Amino acid sequence: MKALFEKVPSSVESSFNAFVYEAENFETPWHFHPEYELTYIVKGEGTRFVGNSVQEFKKRDFVLLGTNLPHYWKNHDNLKGGVQSIVLQWDDSVLGENWLEKKEFHSIKRILSDASKGLSFRTIENDVILERLQKIITQKPLEKLLALLLLLEELSKIKEVETLSSDGFVPNLNSKANDRINLIYNYIQENYNQKIRLNEIADLVHMNEETFCRFFKKNLGKSFFTFVNEYRINLICKQLIETKKQVSEIAYECGYESLPFFYRQFQKFMKCSPLVFRKKYHLEDVGTTIEI
Repeated sequence: MKALFEKVPSSVESSFNAFVYEAENFETPWHFHPEYELTYIVKGEGTRFVGNSVQEFKKRDFVLLGTNLPHYWKNHDNLKGGVQSIVLQWDDSVLGENWLEKKEFHSIKRILSDASKGLSFRTIENDVILERLQKIITQKPLEKLLALLLLLEELSKIKEVETLSSDGFVPNLNSKANDRINLIYNYIQENYNQKIRLNEIADLVHMNEETFCRFFKKNLGKSFFTFVNEYRINLICKQLIETKKQVSEIAYECGYESLPFFYRQFQKFMKCSPLVFRKKYHLEDVGTTIEI
């Protein structure tokens, strides 16, 4: 796969794109485009990469991405039934030049600015947002545009929003660098369950170890092994929720050779132990109902 600038086709009838993506797999690799993007997962699960964020996604995952923010959805290889998402894409000139400077759009300007690092809205219990997104796709052009503005205004009022990329991430729009990052992502996905050696991943992108470490930190804002641990911990959290396997079994399956090291990493990223995480998840209502 090749990670490149993505040319988003313009809509003939509307000022922005609104469509349903449905396929066996998410096929777009690590890419970026100058349009803002709202993506709602209707069906499917896997790993979502946004900037230097790596998290699991599943049904009802809902994110807002800023302009030129690299991203990549990778569904699980053993996923059955395919994937489906609703996507809205628009550019800065959707209402003409300098429209965000109008007082009426103050809240929308703020949330679009915050979206430069990617925003994830808490899991939505009801299907109100899905119904609204589906309706936008079929509406007439003027109704569609008004619906987008109202949706952004209402999203800007939601308090339980997670910023995805960290402050250390600065998008690198160099196609050669993005090609290398895409190779690195694929390597991690294919080898997370075994020992990952720095010299092997450096060789993959034709660098020595020191140069590779500088390259990764510059482009992702964190060290390579911090990123690998985040990826593994996210997969482990999924198994803690969905299976009854022993914690040690899950840790070994996800590439950890030392249980003390695994427990330290889990505590670092999740701020609790694996058993507390599993118990908390099953005792509490994780979803947050958002009336929109």
